[in-house]
Amino acid sequence: MTPTTAAAFKSLHAAGLAPAALDLKTKELIALACGISRLCEGCIVHHAKAAKTAGASLAEIQDTVDVCVLMGGGPATVYGRKAVEAFSAA
Repeated sequence: MTPTTAAAFKSLHAAGLAPAALDLKTKELIALACGISRLCEGCIVHHAKAAKTAGASLAEIQDTVDVCVLMGGGPATVYGRKAVEAFSAA
């Protein structure tokens, strides 16, 4: 990735997670759910840690994983576990 693209993505990341109608914690939980649904381990680790920093509890992470399992089936159980592990390691 070029520095220009990296800077643009960083700006998009900041804009997308900026508190507005939803607070940062809620947006991080949504981003975590998207990471689980997309089977993106790097996304899961990043957003699990960011959700914890934003004040999410383990119970909120587990509820997020439960919704992902509902919508994503078996693969979400594997990647949802990765989210809980990343949250616990943060």
